[in-house]
Amino acid sequence: MKRLLKVLLWTFVVFVVAIGGLFVHVWYFKPARIDWFYGRVFAKFAVRNPEMLSSMRVLPPWADFYSDDFADASLAEEKRAMDLLKESLATLKSYDRESLTSDGKLSYDVLEYFLRIQVEGEAFAGYEFPVNQMQGIQSALADFMTDQHPVASESEARDYVTRLTKFPLKFDQVIEGLALREQKAVIPPRFTVEKVLTQMRGFIEKPAKENTLYTTFKDKLDKIPAEAMSTATREELLGQVEKAIQDSVFPAYRKMIAHYEGVLPKAEGNYGAWHLPNGEAYYAWCVRQHTTTTMTPDEIHQIGLSEVARISGEMNAILVDRGMSEGTIGDRVRMLTNAPEQLFPNTPEGKQELLAHFQAIIDDINGKLDSAFDVRPKLGVEVKPVPEYAQATAPGAYYQPGSFDGSRPGQFYANLRNVAEMPKFTMRTLAYHEAIPGHHFQIAIAQELQGVPFFRRVLPFTAYSEGWALYTERLAYEMGFHKDPLDNLGRLRDEMMRAVRLVVDTGIHSKQWTREQAIAYMLENTGMVETDVVAEIERYFVMPGQALGYKVGMIKMLDLREKARKELGEKFDIKQFHNQVLTHGALPMVLLERVIDDWIAATKKA
Repeated sequence: MKRLLKVLLWTFVVFVVAIGGLFVHVWYFKPARIDWFYGRVFAKFAVRNPEMLSSMRVLPPWADFYSDDFADASLAEEKRAMDLLKESLATLKSYDRESLTSDGKLSYDVLEYFLRIQVEGEAFAGYEFPVNQMQGIQSALADFMTDQHPVASESEARDYVTRLTKFPLKFDQVIEGLALREQKAVIPPRFTVEKVLTQMRGFIEKPAKENTLYTTFKDKLDKIPAEAMSTATREELLGQVEKAIQDSVFPAYRKMIAHYEGVLPKAEGNYGAWHLPNGEAYYAWCVRQHTTTTMTPDEIHQIGLSEVARISGEMNAILVDRGMSEGTIGDRVRMLTNAPEQLFPNTPEGKQELLAHFQAIIDDINGKLDSAFDVRPKLGVEVKPVPEYAQATAPGAYYQPGSFDGSRPGQFYANLRNVAEMPKFTMRTLAYHEAIPGHHFQIAIAQELQGVPFFRRVLPFTAYSEGWALYTERLAYEMGFHKDPLDNLGRLRDEMMRAVRLVVDTGIHSKQWTREQAIAYMLENTGMVETDVVAEIERYFVMPGQALGYKVGMIKMLDLREKARKELGEKFDIKQFHNQVLTHGALPMVLLERVIDDWIAATKKA
């Protein structure tokens, strides 16, 4: 018996040493297999981002080392992250690409493209505005805590409290980076500073027990069964959350407010990327990053002007049919937007009715897509309102992915700041874009992919994801989901907005357009209400190039679909085309084209 125990003990020791040796080999040296390297790349980036791990929920509970912490946002960590990108790119290139399978080459090329474009951006480190009216720590961290940090047990609740106490460190790290940016003359537009100050002051103006960090925590705590947590524990936790908000969260916001009050005098105007040091090169990189093409700002500007003219003609035809022939496209569409029958009541009840209408639209199309899709995500999607404190500067709607473990569905957020921004004839297209079959299909299907490196389930490419969502707006029309001409006008209005983006984004950042000039152009051509237009234009100022991905990606996908239809003739199957687009994860446009070309060739031979 002793001999057997000794053998078993030594076997265990050898096993542990072997596993340890394998870990050291994979983590610190070039892994023997490229798929091990892929796993290491994701793991090294993931362990640096506790928020991402909490949101994705891909690790088992016993491996939870992250739920009481935040990612390091210091300048030193920014440098380490860039060094890791460069090291990962160099290691990837040391593998023999030609020895890989076709799908292996695709994985290689996707990662190589992503790493390379990030490394090319090293020259512009610090050019982005990490605290702006659209996103940043002042809104994103609170949103993360309320929407993504789970509170389904006592341990998760205590992690929530711990994270609240770490707000000051996170804010201090961001302030460190802001100070360096100011030394480099990277100053946000003046409106950004003003609106961020308004947003942060509004966040802390109510007592801690009325703050969203407290109220949403209490709501989650109330859902824990009585037998799983005592009343005394609940009261203790609520007291700790109130104290953490008062003693940690609010002081962190006050420090950021004080910093931005110091920035305000330095923000002399509202300028695009051209105003930054070496701004022309920076914007050219932004364009490459977000469109995943080699198109120049001038080329994109001209495509935008052409698309604006085409869509104007289609919108005008619908308006004339309704007896509306006088005035600009924008003026006439706004007349319809303001029609009482197009608006829900601007009351709490009316806003709830608006949310329910969105859910009904989503549920309706979700049950009628079998003719175009045979791959569907398992995860569902729910409609939620944008949090009140973020409504003033948030977009009209946006999508948040569900969790990988299925515990949180995809979430479609609708902005209820002004019901006039969401006339009924625009709601179908918005729901199709943000939810089904738009972002929810694309992201949830990617999350559920099997047999591919994990990075292919999560890597983002703007032109692909936003191009797909815009493509599905068109697809829904082609499938007959816009039976009312006004619903089609809503679709065209939103496509017009994306065409206008090509003009105004390049105008702002390459042609020195003013904020007011860009606002006037969008008002004239889209028919959007002014508050919505202002939010859109100000978004483009702080996210150079991002708005270009929608139309560029959509145009490419439509071109590829038409190419496949022509070359395959009767063999063309729209479901199989969508499978090719959706079941490889997000791709740069050049690689998506290769996937479709390979599928066309294989289908011809079949």
